[in-house]
Amino acid sequence: MTETYPKRAPNLAARIFRGEAIIMNPADSTLFNLNETATAIWLAADGKTSLRQIVERDIVPAFEVDPDDAMRDAAEFARSLAEHSILVLGPEPEVA
Repeated sequence: MTETYPKRAPNLAARIFRGEAIIMNPADSTLFNLNETATAIWLAADGKTSLRQIVERDIVPAFEVDPDDAMRDAAEFARSLAEHSILVLGPEPEVA
């Protein structure tokens, strides 16, 4: 699997409530309600940290899940949010 560097898309409206994110894409007024695991990924998506690093650092220890299963689920989640313009997936880390 190729490394992916997720970044939150600009111009989104988002709020965190009880550990879960509610995100609105103003382009089409679509609402997304993310569970705690998905919210952890979304919050860590800075364009500089790979999805694998996010999973290993934030997801596996916090949610006590199998690393391979967590990575597979995170990749599917990231692709889904990218399709809805909530995340941008880059092949390389952004340079600050």
